[in-house]
Amino acid sequence: MFVFVCAGCGAELTAPLSQVALPVHAHQKYGNGIQLPVLMEAGTFAVEPEPWGPPWRLWEEMDPEEAAARGIHAPVYALSDGTPGAIVIAPGDTRGTRLIPEKAGGYCCGLDGADGPNMACETCGLPVASRIDDCSLWQAVWLAPDAVHRRPIADVVPLPWAESAAEGKGTPPFEPITAWAGPRLGTHHWWSWSPQWEAAAGRALAHLLAASEGRPVAVPDGLAEEVFQRSLDALLPAGPTARRAVLAGPELPSPDADADILLVPVHPQTGELWSPAEATSAYRVPLPFGVWRWLAFPEPHLSAPASGVMPDGVLRDDPPAPRPCHLFRADPGVFRHALVRLPAVRSPWLREILENLMSHLRAGLF
Repeated sequence: MFVFVCAGCGAELTAPLSQVALPVHAHQKYGNGIQLPVLMEAGTFAVEPEPWGPPWRLWEEMDPEEAAARGIHAPVYALSDGTPGAIVIAPGDTRGTRLIPEKAGGYCCGLDGADGPNMACETCGLPVASRIDDCSLWQAVWLAPDAVHRRPIADVVPLPWAESAAEGKGTPPFEPITAWAGPRLGTHHWWSWSPQWEAAAGRALAHLLAASEGRPVAVPDGLAEEVFQRSLDALLPAGPTARRAVLAGPELPSPDADADILLVPVHPQTGELWSPAEATSAYRVPLPFGVWRWLAFPEPHLSAPASGVMPDGVLRDDPPAPRPCHLFRADPGVFRHALVRLPAVRSPWLREILENLMSHLRAGLF
């Protein structure tokens, strides 16, 4: 567990925090005018290992060898030249900071951090972080890695997989979404596929395509089929010899030896991929723990929001939460972000999928 302090004067800038895996939806831009909640749970932080944020450099200004050295194997619009290692926390976990008015970029509905750090140390005035709370962005504070230091205050041992599985919760696949409807109309709500699921599927779909080796892929029946199969069938050629993907992880039976692809969880604290005890050549596709858990152990139905409590011995009989009115679509931005970082994208057929992403988006696959 750590407290982050100002690199200039040593003043404490955060509450005590424990490290967790970086959410796959950390940089997601979802919809238009959507009110997204806080990215990080209170009392936690995560680290972005790559450079992120301004200044940005266009792809045309990059040396391809430099991009490859940074793990980028296909063209992107721009790459960050910022300092790697930015730390993301919940806004409520900040201490001793103030906003910098002249750095308040954004203002569609809030701050977007486009002007660089917009929060300063209250004690010495050093710019130390960027507050993000604009519409369609997850609310967060990103501490600048060159402006803060970690101060350890207690040892936290990551939970073993068995305990993580026992204590972890599933992430519901759909949820109520809130959007700004305009100054006179206020807000409006509807039930939709979870933005977290769309982001998770974007990354997983990139890995599924890489694991396919250009052959069809079959995923498990049920929710996994609803999330992945339509896109896989549209993006991969038909054929009789499909590669088989199965769910694997803690509390599940050992995967079959003939499984080609394993859909496995990411450890919620360390970010490591689960591995089976037996050696296998199967390709492991990462899923956030909460999404994986819901796929592996789906709950009967989602509870609709309700207030008040029921008397002892009386059970609620609420109807199932409404389902989304459209087919599932993986997040295109997260898909692109993941795919360009996989060496397999150098294959002509995968590069063609990437280059035609806008067409696939218009076709409703993303």
